Formats: sequence, structure tokens, C-alpha cells
Amino acid sequence: MISIQNLNKSFGKTPVLQDISLDIAPGERVVVIGPSGTGKSTLLRCLNFLDAPDNGQITIGDLSVDAARASKADILGLRRRTGFVFQNYALFANKTARQNITEALVTVKGMSRADADARADTILRETGLEARADAYPASLSGGQQQRVGIGRAMALDAELMLFDEPTSALDPEWVGEVLDLMRKLAETRQTMLIVTHEMQFAREIADRILFMDGGRIVEEGPPAQLLDTPRDPRTKTFLRRVG
Repeated sequence: MISIQNLNKSFGKTPVLQDISLDIAPGERVVVIGPSGTGKSTLLRCLNFLDAPDNGQITIGDLSVDAARASKADILGLRRRTGFVFQNYALFANKTARQNITEALVTVKGMSRADADARADTILRETGLEARADAYPASLSGGQQQRVGIGRAMALDAELMLFDEPTSALDPEWVGEVLDLMRKLAETRQTMLIVTHEMQFAREIADRILFMDGGRIVEEGPPAQLLDTPRDPRTKTFLRRVG
């Protein structure tokens, strides 16, 4: 079980997350939607301390962390249990596709270089990038770069995969291949928390959709219920705008 309890985060005097509580079952795919600037990305970043929460409790598997008192070991433990896919790829420009995957395996998981290379080659085959293993990011399309980013997260065998608007920086022609890879990953019952503006994709892939506004979870439910018959006026207004 993954559990977030009473999570709060402010930047200066501006509250960004306000008392967020959420449980995610193993194998569940949860999609987060809502207006820009409402804290969706910050929620994901707080779960592995890319942004440090002010307070709250984060539990992933057998690790439970008090956010206000998290040690370096706690933070490393959360990062070992999560894989993060960024909206802007966040690849190392001076490393090949294979090296971008092995870096986290060596530094976060503590694998040997040989074992990391073997794992990376398996991931590159699974993501359809075996022939591009030695290519640098500058020579890859946007879709290929994001597939490397997803592969890097997959390689960690994480208990929770975090996707922060993974198609928002892509040209339209590359969106489909990234969504297809995410669908394949979802079919394995990988636990996923996904921030996206792709409403049709959310409908297809999600077990549950959360609508956030003003740093809070306003409404949640199965895709058909939340997208077709939302209850909260803020959810209705947002869906009219994006529909």
C-alpha cells in the first residue's frame, strides 16, 4: 500500500499543497488532473523529496517517513521505491541512452556497472530502443528521449511510478508512441500516479481519477463517473474548458 497523509507544502508564504491525503493500492493506476498551478507536479515531486514537503506522512511499501523529520536514509529509501518520469525528459546530454538508464541503477540502487548494463539492455529492448542504445539525446527524437526517460524509471523496479505530464513537451507526432509505452506498462499492473492533460488517455488507463484545485483534492472517482458526471462545480468548469 502507498499512503500519503496530511501532506503540506508551501513556497515562501504561498501554500501549494494543503492537507493532501491519498491511498493507492498495489497495481492501481491513479491519474491526477486539474488546472495549471494547482500543485499536481509538486505533489509528485514531494513523494521522493525532489521538493521537500513541510510536513505529513509518506508510506511506500515497508517504509514510512515523517516528512518534517526525514533523514538522508529516508529520502534515499523513497527514491529507491519510486521511479520519476519528467515532462522535459531530464536526460544527461553527455550520456548515451544506455548510460542514462544505468546511472540511476548504479547511484540509487547500488548495482555493479556490469549488472546495470545488462538491465539497461533489457529495458532498451522492452522500450523498442535497442538499436539506439549508444545514441546521445541530441540525436534522438522527443518521443525517443521520453521513452528513455520512462525506461530509466522502469529499470529501478519501483513500487510506484510517477509521471509528471510526460507528453506535454512533445510534438504531436511523438505523443502516441509515449502513450503506447505507458499503456504497455499499465498492463503489467505497475502502480502508477500520473499527472496528465490527455483526457482520453486518462479515461482509458486510470482506475481512478483525482481532480485537484487550489492545492487540494476536490473530487475523485472512476473515470466514467468523474469525467462524465462530475459533482463539484470546479470539476465541471475545468472539464468544459479542456473538452
